[in-house]
Amino acid sequence: MDDYRKKLRFRAWRRGFREIDLILGGFADDHLADLDTAGLAAFEAVLDAPDQDVYGWIVGQTPLPPEYDTPTFALIRAYRPSAS
Repeated sequence: MDDYRKKLRFRAWRRGFREIDLILGGFADDHLADLDTAGLAAFEAVLDAPDQDVYGWIVGQTPLPPEYDTPTFALIRAYRPSAS
């Protein structure tokens, strides 16, 4: 895994909001290696957003702003951790 992906993975696991840590960290573990440049940029944008906002978007409590409505966010929203 390259340094950029490692940095994103680190940030995904250390958000400070446990539910988001589990969702974004697990997603990073399972999918970062497969994301292209646009996907990585979209994931980084999500990491830059406030935790409460991201959680609300994922669970459907608040509308997803158009700038975050990306194929990557759709993958995050649909993500379910593997049972390993």
